[in-house]
Amino acid sequence: MNSFSHPQEELQTRFGDAILYQQKTVDEIPTFWVKASEITNILSFLKSTISGSYRMLYDLSAIDERSRLKQDGSIGTNFTVVYHLLSFERNAFIRIKVPLEGEYPSIQSVTSLFKNANWYEREAYDMFGIRFNGHPHLRRILMPLTWKGHPLRKEHPARATEMGPFKLSDEKQDAEQAALQFQPEEWGLSRHSDDADFMLLKLRQ
Repeated sequence: MNSFSHPQEELQTRFGDAILYQQKTVDEIPTFWVKASEITNILSFLKSTISGSYRMLYDLSAIDERSRLKQDGSIGTNFTVVYHLLSFERNAFIRIKVPLEGEYPSIQSVTSLFKNANWYEREAYDMFGIRFNGHPHLRRILMPLTWKGHPLRKEHPARATEMGPFKLSDEKQDAEQAALQFQPEEWGLSRHSDDADFMLLKLRQ
C-alpha cells in the first residue's frame, strides 16, 4: 500500500471552486469534473506537482451528452472531454471530466503537456467537432478530409439507410484526389524549388 494522500484533498486545496464535483463511478477511479478554463493548470499540477504524480496521459476522449438524462447530481452539459491519467508511483488512474457548452465548443489543447495528446485531440475533433485551441495541426485523422460532419455527434446519420445513395461524379473524384495530395507547407516543411518533390518513407521498427 502506498501512503499518498487522496487526490481530492490536494486538488481542492490548490484549485478550490475550479473542482466542480467528484463523481462516484462503478470502476472506483477517482473522477473529478473541472472548469474548462483551468484544464491546463489542473493537468500540469497532476503531472508534475502532486505527490505520486500522474505522469502519463493514458487516454483522452469525448462524449456527446445532449440527449443524456442527468442523474445522481452529475453535471448537465452538451459535451464532455474526458482525460485519463496514470500514476506509476501510485499504480492508479485519475479521471478528469470537463463539461463544454455550445453546439461546437472548444477547449485549450494540452499538447504542450503531453505529446500524445496530439492524435487524441485530433480524433475528438474529427468525431465530435470539438476544437482544441493551440493544437499545432488540428485536422481530421480518421475520416477523409472532405468528409461532411462529425460521425459521433448525435445528429450525424448512424446508418447507411439514413443517407442518400452514394454518387461519384468526375468533379467529386477530382476533388477527392486533390484532397489526398501531400502539402508540405501544412506539415511545417518548405519546398526548395518549384520542381522539388517529397518522398514518404515508412521505417520498420
